[in-house]
Amino acid sequence: MNQIEGKVFIFGDNIDTDQIYPGRYLELTEPQDIAAHVMEGADATFPSKVSPGAIIIAGKNFGCGSSREHAVITLLAAGVRAVVAILCPHFLS
Repeated sequence: MNQIEGKVFIFGDNIDTDQIYPGRYLELTEPQDIAAHVMEGADATFPSKVSPGAIIIAGKNFGCGSSREHAVITLLAAGVRAVVAILCPHFLS
């Protein structure tokens, strides 16, 4: 069984793509520039705290909202290694 280790950051429910990567930065194209704003909508201090190998634990609906690819790019570019979120119960049936 594989195991991952890293600094853990905990977020609540309903973290949407605008919190993961605020829309006001959509004109940025370079991954390192995008990463500078990771999770800024949920925690303005997160970009200064995150480091490679980070793990995000989140509640229900993590990543809800638009299908903005910047949300994934910013997490990867910032070094987030894993996201563990609660699966919505209506998807289980």
